[in-house]
Amino acid sequence: MLERFGHGGDLLTAQELYGLEASRYVDFSANMNPLGPPPCVAGLLRSYADAIGRYPDPASRRLLRKLSQVHGIDERCLIPGNGAAELIELTVRLFAPSVTVIAAPSFAEYADAARKAGSRIAAMRLRRENGFALTPELARQSLEKLRAEGVRQGEALWLLGSPNNPTGRLCDPAIVRWLTAQGERVVVDEAFMDFIPEEGRFSVLRDAAADERIVVIRSMTKFYAIPGIRLGYAAAAPETIGRLKALQTPWSVNSLAQQIGEAVLEDEGFRSRTLRWLAEERGRLAEGLKAPGFEVFDGAANYLLFSIPAGSGFTASSLQRRLGAGGVLIRDASRFEELDESFCRVAVRLRRDNERLLEELEAALKSHAEERQRSGRDERKP
Repeated sequence: MLERFGHGGDLLTAQELYGLEASRYVDFSANMNPLGPPPCVAGLLRSYADAIGRYPDPASRRLLRKLSQVHGIDERCLIPGNGAAELIELTVRLFAPSVTVIAAPSFAEYADAARKAGSRIAAMRLRRENGFALTPELARQSLEKLRAEGVRQGEALWLLGSPNNPTGRLCDPAIVRWLTAQGERVVVDEAFMDFIPEEGRFSVLRDAAADERIVVIRSMTKFYAIPGIRLGYAAAAPETIGRLKALQTPWSVNSLAQQIGEAVLEDEGFRSRTLRWLAEERGRLAEGLKAPGFEVFDGAANYLLFSIPAGSGFTASSLQRRLGAGGVLIRDASRFEELDESFCRVAVRLRRDNERLLEELEAALKSHAEERQRSGRDERKP
């Protein structure tokens, strides 16, 4: 099982399972920007030796100043962290909700953080026939159910992804605003929001700065392809940020992460190139997956959720093994709650990689069909 530790991108596990060197894998199991890291990162790594002997800025002041400029909100409304994962856990610990409402399927660490905080999980089950969209009606029904169970205003925490992982669906900001108008607290994980061209239309980051009932969490590792550094940030009202800082481990963001974060935010050209690449390759890969019969679900992020056609002879797990043995890694999405064994997720990569994925998938389907034909002929022999 490639997701031994619950995530994609685990090349060491891939080596152990399939026997190839890490450099020989094309990894579609982790949703990283294939253009990155930006060029400035290499220069910073070369020069970092001179800074490693000094403590990092405990307040990440230069990084906060840059984030404030990028988003047009006060520095007091921002907190950097050791990746989005740290900030998700900090926020759940801070609010200590009796119930955490989570859309299913969604990122497994939402439920993990809730369980660690002793919170009961209430799942909003996203429907396949709706393309796994979170609808206003589903939100309303979920809130009514909470009230019927005796959960009072402000006792629950709604933890939502936008774009959601693994579906790629954006959360309508109107749903978040409706929930807060009902007195609910909402955390929106916008880890992949940088990949959305109309970010300003769908993000509620600025809402969070002005509304104490909203927290928005961002990752910098996906868009800038720096997962080894671990860097993210949250936006919220100043009082909430102050309380999060009081819970955060000192020196949470190291000096290299601070320097890289500040530098990549300056690279507007990198952002433009990324959005052009995704606009070209996402639709092309989706159409390529549909051609042999895979069902591809609408989304907006840099990854695609698809379902294996019935009768193909493959489950997500067996298809993952088949492709992994040839050096192509995909995500077994059946491990996400509410998704069955037919679901896979793949990152959108550069064209040559995407074409290799499509070729390997086609070869796998063709090979199985031929094996089935041979088996049928053998059964008919006298």
